[in-house]
Amino acid sequence: MNENYRPPWQKSSTNSTENDYQRDDMPNPFVHHLELETTGEKIKTAFLTIVLLPIRVAVICFFLVLGWMIACVALWGISEEELQKKPITGWRRKTTQILCWLGRATFQAGGMQIAIKGKQASRQEAPILVIAPHSTFLDGGIVYFTGFPSLIVRRESGNNPYIGKLINFTQPVYVWRDDPNSRQNSIKEIISRTKSDLDWPQILIFPEGTCTNRSCLITFKPGAFYPGVPVQPVCIRYPNKLDTVTWTWEGPSALTLLWLTLTQVYSSCEIEFLPVYYPNEEEKRDPKLYANNVRAVMAKALGIPVLDYTYDDCKLITRAKEMNLPNANCLLEVQKIRHKLGLDENSTEIKLVDSKMHCKDCSKVTVSEFAHYLDISSNDPALQQLFKIYDKNSTGVIDFREYLLGVLGLPYSKSPMDAISIAFKIYDRSGLGRLHIEDFSKVLSHTLAMDFADSLEIFRRIDVHGLEYVTFDDFKSFMSHNKLDYAYLFNFEKEEEKVKVRNGEICPNDYKKTQ
Repeated sequence: MNENYRPPWQKSSTNSTENDYQRDDMPNPFVHHLELETTGEKIKTAFLTIVLLPIRVAVICFFLVLGWMIACVALWGISEEELQKKPITGWRRKTTQILCWLGRATFQAGGMQIAIKGKQASRQEAPILVIAPHSTFLDGGIVYFTGFPSLIVRRESGNNPYIGKLINFTQPVYVWRDDPNSRQNSIKEIISRTKSDLDWPQILIFPEGTCTNRSCLITFKPGAFYPGVPVQPVCIRYPNKLDTVTWTWEGPSALTLLWLTLTQVYSSCEIEFLPVYYPNEEEKRDPKLYANNVRAVMAKALGIPVLDYTYDDCKLITRAKEMNLPNANCLLEVQKIRHKLGLDENSTEIKLVDSKMHCKDCSKVTVSEFAHYLDISSNDPALQQLFKIYDKNSTGVIDFREYLLGVLGLPYSKSPMDAISIAFKIYDRSGLGRLHIEDFSKVLSHTLAMDFADSLEIFRRIDVHGLEYVTFDDFKSFMSHNKLDYAYLFNFEKEEEKVKVRNGEICPNDYKKTQ
């Protein structure tokens, strides 16, 4: 390998978010839609479910059980502490060849045809394999095609009585997502292994940290790049007509995907080993720059854009969907456009709400009115793009209240009650802090995902004097006096749950609720 290899378009000081693959009209990487569209596909799937699926499941289970038994034998007499201190050697190390063969046979039994491009580098050339895009639980099968490298996995996975044995045999680097010190400990372990003179396996890392739909490469976490050692980028593709493997935050369940994959005649997967990437001195000092530049190389090879979203953004989408915020699925795109327009820096929307801004009819705002409220030119392409996201039916008008709640519902609320407080201000047509049943039901629908019937019941229980409106203080007081009835909606005594390590496990601190 050429130690001076650097892609011709790459400048060491250039952040990948500015490369040719960054564009305004970005896809949502956490959504995957899958349907059997034609009658022929449905008939074929039903037929293969009866004829082919049972056979494949039986053969796969046989290989998995056999692999588990071999892993149990190979781990016999060696403790987990020993696995973390030094690499396995001798006959135990040779067992990995058998496990890799069984793993590859398992994938073949499931109808997966794997094509390998390029050549895998040795540990001496590249101690770390960087895999992307990460889009499915099936990606884990790459360990069988790369010689059983060590994984970066959650501690809970290693505790699994079945798959845990195979995971432990890779001598993984364990992480605890709830442990505040876990990240630093994992980085230290990665650095220690990559720079060790001992014959540790290569370390395999999915730097995106979560699954996407392969439409782009999201932000690479810098963990793989802190050691400053050469890495080998590895690209994964699934060039199938029907995408039955992609597993994202919004889309089919893992069981559905597994069923549909196993009922295909065959499925294709391509694994491409790119040239080893040798960091320069600047990249060694700046892991984030190193990560961004490697991501740019992989995006170029894959022909897809990069997108600066992270695992935390996944959690934001999940919380937004749980709250039933308006346009929850598009909030990442909305926030990106807002950032481009400078709306987040100026806190434009929260200032509008705090000033008790009134519009003639906030449920029907045109693009020119939308631009006026946000103090941006209506000819700005980014603003027009933002407007179109909320103009779902191309009517030329949007519900401005939905926009405001969508962009403010999460950033300015630490609890459901905070979100409801903001929603009360947004849906208050009177300017007096009073909501009638129609708007009150929308507030609870878009913050607590409550249906109209339940909202109406609460409204009537609060409005005992028949005033036909309720205030936020009325609502908050009512909820405080009816904690037990609505405990499933609120945690009134919510505390930040601290974690501690005890006997190698994560245990929440016990705490008592105030009665």
